[in-house]
Amino acid sequence: MSEKHELAGRPRRPSPMGGRRPTREDLLRFAVDDPDAIDDILPRSDDQLHMLIVGINPGLWTAAVNAPFARPGNRFWPSLYRAGLTDHVVDAAAGLSSQDENQLLSRGIGLTNLVGRATVRADELTRAELRAGGSRLTQRVTSLRPHVVAIAGITAFRAAFAQPKARLGEQDTSVIPGWPANVRLWVVPQPSGLNAHETIDSLAERWKEVWNVVERLAG
Repeated sequence: MSEKHELAGRPRRPSPMGGRRPTREDLLRFAVDDPDAIDDILPRSDDQLHMLIVGINPGLWTAAVNAPFARPGNRFWPSLYRAGLTDHVVDAAAGLSSQDENQLLSRGIGLTNLVGRATVRADELTRAELRAGGSRLTQRVTSLRPHVVAIAGITAFRAAFAQPKARLGEQDTSVIPGWPANVRLWVVPQPSGLNAHETIDSLAERWKEVWNVVERLAG
């Protein structure tokens, strides 16, 4: 079995909520130090991974239903649809369907996080957690070899990779120790509703920019 397969191969677990949305009381159960609060979406074979989308860390709602960017109001899924990366607006609020997971994988799109611990807000993470997450992501990217990595959140990226002056857009990977030379790296805005600087349309434009590069490299 290849190292890539071992990294990508664990099947995703069903939603702990059993198909329902979590209540406020439910969410409190997920505010723990579990380093694997949510499963990745990655191919379970040697299929090519074209783009790896990297969130900062799961929110409590996301951990409760084991689905990325699941909290209602998060603009991630609407912006992906508007950018043409999905054929409908995914509703992950009660969990991610196998059909939606397969749609992403069929297009060579995977999802993971810099840090696996769930929190109410990303700014609850320590700098040490983010730096460790950056190192771990570099190692995984070296094995998974996507064409492009897109990290959603500039503030966390700066801390994770010791790049305090980094800006949104494509990054110079030569300044990131160990980053594989043939994997391009973008930082896109955090899609949470707390980010007042962005709209669904502006986020979609960022995703279109990245996806255009992915299509050229994959074609």
